[in-house]
Amino acid sequence: MIRSLVSAAALSVAMGSFAMAQTPTPPNPPLAEGAFATSDATDPYLWLEEVDGARAMEWVNARNARTFAVLQGDPRYEGLHQQALDIVQSRDRIPGVGWNRDGTLSNFWQDAQHVRGLWRQTTVDSYRTATPEWETILDIDALATAEGKNWVYKGTNCLAPEERLCLVSLSDGGKDAVVLREFDAVSKTFVEGGFVLPESKGGAAWIDADTLLVSRDFGPGTLTTSGYPMVVKRLKRGQSIDQAETLFTGQPTDVSVSGYTLRDADGAVKAVLINRGVSFYESETWLLNPDGTTRKLDLPAKSDINGLVAGQLVVSIKQDWTAPSGQDFKTGDVIAWPLDAWLADPKVEAKLVIRPTERQAIEGIGTTRNRLIVALYDNVRGSVQVYDPSDWSHERMALPENVTVGVGSGSDTDDRVFVSVSGYLTPSTLYLADAAGTGAEVIKSLPAKFDATGMRVDQHEATSADGTKIPYFVVHKDDIPMDGSNPTILYGYGGFESSLLPGYSATVGKLWLERGGVYVIANTRGGGEFGPRWHEAALQENRQRAHEDFQAVALDLEARRITSQPKLGIMGGSQGGLFMGAMLTQRPDLINAAVIQVPLFDMLRFHKLLAGASWIAEYGNPDVPVERAWIQQYSPYQNLRAGRPYPEVFIHTSTKDDRVHPGHARKAAARLEELGYPVLFYENTDGGHAAGANLRETARRLALEYTYLTRRLMDAPAQE
Repeated sequence: MIRSLVSAAALSVAMGSFAMAQTPTPPNPPLAEGAFATSDATDPYLWLEEVDGARAMEWVNARNARTFAVLQGDPRYEGLHQQALDIVQSRDRIPGVGWNRDGTLSNFWQDAQHVRGLWRQTTVDSYRTATPEWETILDIDALATAEGKNWVYKGTNCLAPEERLCLVSLSDGGKDAVVLREFDAVSKTFVEGGFVLPESKGGAAWIDADTLLVSRDFGPGTLTTSGYPMVVKRLKRGQSIDQAETLFTGQPTDVSVSGYTLRDADGAVKAVLINRGVSFYESETWLLNPDGTTRKLDLPAKSDINGLVAGQLVVSIKQDWTAPSGQDFKTGDVIAWPLDAWLADPKVEAKLVIRPTERQAIEGIGTTRNRLIVALYDNVRGSVQVYDPSDWSHERMALPENVTVGVGSGSDTDDRVFVSVSGYLTPSTLYLADAAGTGAEVIKSLPAKFDATGMRVDQHEATSADGTKIPYFVVHKDDIPMDGSNPTILYGYGGFESSLLPGYSATVGKLWLERGGVYVIANTRGGGEFGPRWHEAALQENRQRAHEDFQAVALDLEARRITSQPKLGIMGGSQGGLFMGAMLTQRPDLINAAVIQVPLFDMLRFHKLLAGASWIAEYGNPDVPVERAWIQQYSPYQNLRAGRPYPEVFIHTSTKDDRVHPGHARKAAARLEELGYPVLFYENTDGGHAAGANLRETARRLALEYTYLTRRLMDAPAQE
């Protein structure tokens, strides 16, 4: 159950008494230019950015061996590893499905026998049963074996409405860069002489059976400084890639440029569109005219096209905006236009569909043939709202309350839609709903993967440094003592408008909660839990607010005596890895463990490494002096210092990560070692940014993490 918030008065008393007893670590002194790693000349570890360099890989292999000796040598590792392996390879997971236009359902599946996975399909009636009969379309394990490749499946794009011709994306080892190959889903073979696009970041969209809209690496001068495509071309069947016709060229400073088709429920192309990603959050949408010319559409720079339903174009607005019609819209609004009329005259009035309140957020929008389906959250608790585009009236779908809801695949032939429901202690349940009537039936539900008997979920609020209330969830056994003795993991992300919503994690439950641990999720600014404004409050020069939010949750946990410094560990990945680095360098006195996953760490060079330049809109530009000043105040790599109470940390990354450069993690570990701190480092030599090319590697990573956390937190004596 979800507990109510404690009173502000009780919290202030608790915080006051705790603050008197706590002695914070003094802040780092200001970072001077010419100090450690403020320039290439003062960074002794640039060689660790050579991803496959011989010296770098020798360093990686040595640290992997040392980390394996410590963690795999712990007698608890094998048990944790087997539990993790059983969970990730379990066959009683809910197979996520998407609607095919013929009414069948498609799925991608991995298990112990198919570690790379199967693309397969079944009927709705068969899917309802406990043991559906699946028809395999493409076996990635067999393909990798036959071709001698380390293929990782990255998705399929099939041509509507027949959905016979498909573009299959295959990655070498899990990288973001993929090879695209044309596949016949009926004959289940790759098309002889069909479309084949060489390895690159980017994508392709079908215009018709003989025409693709392609955004790839076309050679020198065709990529942005972020390493993504800058050019969109039209490729005809039989043409070589260098014969493709250029339709649109962005700027090198853009994040990326891509093309896609907007289709109605019958699969007919209603518009061919080009998206120019000017920054991570600002974009332009261009219409491709029949004669090959393009026209910029009248949309705000911060907005998303959500879909086309019953002829209505649905758009989310992420900034205050005055439309060409003269209408004023607010950040977070969802609006709609009749597409054909709007394309002919941008001054056509839009209809306001949704205006969320300050404590609401829209976490997902989907469509069926005749309905708009919206996952709407109020104080981080989800509901599904169904909108009728004929008048935009809406009803709430009949689903459990105080849960996380996810809008799944919607049918284009009728109004059926899949909706998922889960909670921290509630295994995932999949509903098949009729959106025209808002009724929903359980079609699949998972058995519990851990024993949640006697466990509960509380929601509290912490007060950040500027007075903002920061919600967080605590998952724990009912009978834990409130004496600071509970081993606790505090998880955070805090960026890119990504919300941390209540969800069932079998591995957290089995490897941590069931063993007496406490799990905490912080809904800090920088995320999207309360819409775009919650995110924007921690952008660029305000990034430190998110770090202070996370620190406030740690302080609140200790004030409530849920845990204490010897028993508190933190965990986060990617942007969340930066979050962990900021906590480590700013408030190491609050923690005794840190799992730092595929992190950003050197924020003075992030924009020079792989996709880093695409995140300047989030963090700022280190090449601009005023922006560099605020970035270097929190950049973890530069702010690692001697004489600080850093705990032994566990840092892991992946050699194949072509999004967040593994050099961040490597350099962090090397600097900590240089300063004399103990550090455990693990680099998976496969797996991409998700750090797991297959299920066995995922299980090993999980076992390493929870062995480390057991040693640091469960073995630590409680604070007197």
